[in-house]
Amino acid sequence: MVTSIAKGRTARREPDYIVRAEELAEAFAARAAEHDRTGSFPFENFRELSEAGLLSLTVPAAHGGAGAGARYAARVIGIVGKADPSTALVLSMHYINHLVMARSPTWPARLSRKLARETVEGVALVNALRVEPELGSPARGGLPATIARRTETGWRLTGHKIYSTGSPILKWYLVWARTDEAEPRVGQFLVPAGLPGARIVETWDHHGLRASGSHDVIFDDVVIPLDAEVDVRKPADWRAPDVTQATVHTIFVAAIYDGVARAARDWLISFLKQRVPASLGAPLATLARAQEILGAIEARLAVNARLIACFAGDFDDGVELSAAESNVIKLTVTNNAVAAVEDALSLTGNHGLSRANPLERHYRDVLCGRVHTPQDDSTRIGLGRAALGL
Repeated sequence: MVTSIAKGRTARREPDYIVRAEELAEAFAARAAEHDRTGSFPFENFRELSEAGLLSLTVPAAHGGAGAGARYAARVIGIVGKADPSTALVLSMHYINHLVMARSPTWPARLSRKLARETVEGVALVNALRVEPELGSPARGGLPATIARRTETGWRLTGHKIYSTGSPILKWYLVWARTDEAEPRVGQFLVPAGLPGARIVETWDHHGLRASGSHDVIFDDVVIPLDAEVDVRKPADWRAPDVTQATVHTIFVAAIYDGVARAARDWLISFLKQRVPASLGAPLATLARAQEILGAIEARLAVNARLIACFAGDFDDGVELSAAESNVIKLTVTNNAVAAVEDALSLTGNHGLSRANPLERHYRDVLCGRVHTPQDDSTRIGLGRAALGL
């Protein structure tokens, strides 16, 4: 049973979290178009998520959270993603990190307890800052340019991170950096937001997910304690993927974009029922072509639902999973989602691309699914090499 024991908060049974997410999603959806238009960050969404006990959904029950697993959390992310995928992206990264903390033998227990307690008690989000201008995503290899220099009293961190999702609201940064030792080590350092020398540069002005606050974060000789070192290893020791991180990341990213496709599907159904061309004299919904294309969308979404639920369920049940299989789930679900929205556009013509209608926003948002690690080319190349025994 999923419960929350936060001070002053009534414990809820598991189904109530889904109900509460659905209730909040209505307001999120109503605000999403304006946040998209202005590129503003939806602070109010996270305040409401916190008040509903949803920020601590994947925090272990022993620390006061709901103790939800991947399957349940993916349902919540899908609901939020359907309403506002920018909010869902920030939320999913927060959920991922708390699931990893709870399962990782390398996370210092003191730090994981601290972050768990803070997110139970208020709006205290965490995300990993890994991507850099020169390095790109570390998933493709290479050492980060961000450097942690050890002194007698602490680490001094200098570097430049890009695509730092949720940066306007994050309380904690998990910064991917290398040490300045003769033989550099690489890994994560836990950095509180707002320290002297750390600043956000508002660079995020993208085609989709415009409200995700994925700005640059600059660290200029930022001082952090010696025990801020979370997991720092020799570069070679990072070659094997963290299966927990890889699995929940792909599940949650898939759930976001499946949610976007479902929002597009819902709008399309309403459009087909209400649009009555003079030449037809009946709603577009009466056309066999419209019914067939909508049916194809339904088929893609049915496959997505099964893939997300079954894979997340296997993860929760302790079934041994591979990073390669996780990548296939992400690739399949996100491409199904993109194809579903493209099919919707094929039926709506200019109406679908009008800024007055939400379908063009759903299309811009769903395309971002292909950008998230792992990208499609990496997944396909990896599968091909494995099949060839290379």
